[in-house]
Amino acid sequence: MSWTKFLDDTMKRMGALQKQAPDMFAGFNTMGKAAKKNGTLDENTKELIALGIAISTRCDSCIGFHVKSLVRLGTTRAELCEALEMIGYMGGGPSIAFGAKALEAYDEFTSS
Repeated sequence: MSWTKFLDDTMKRMGALQKQAPDMFAGFNTMGKAAKKNGTLDENTKELIALGIAISTRCDSCIGFHVKSLVRLGTTRAELCEALEMIGYMGGGPSIAFGAKALEAYDEFTSS
């Protein structure tokens, strides 16, 4: 699977929904900006938390978006893998399987 193509396709689908529900997207974007701003926790830590939730809810799109953000923020492969260990510990087999997807996405996004 190409994570880049998958996220591009996801963005197209979301764009179609955004045309029908612009207020929902505006609200979601405002909430995201507020949640991601640096405070006691930095954005990288918050994105690792978001990735844990994405993996536990088995949302491929969310995994892709949050891994892409982690790459943008300079998260190392070692940091990601350490987070994936905790996520796998807390979520068991399904989280390990979806954590492997997150690592695959990280490897694709950092190779380009």
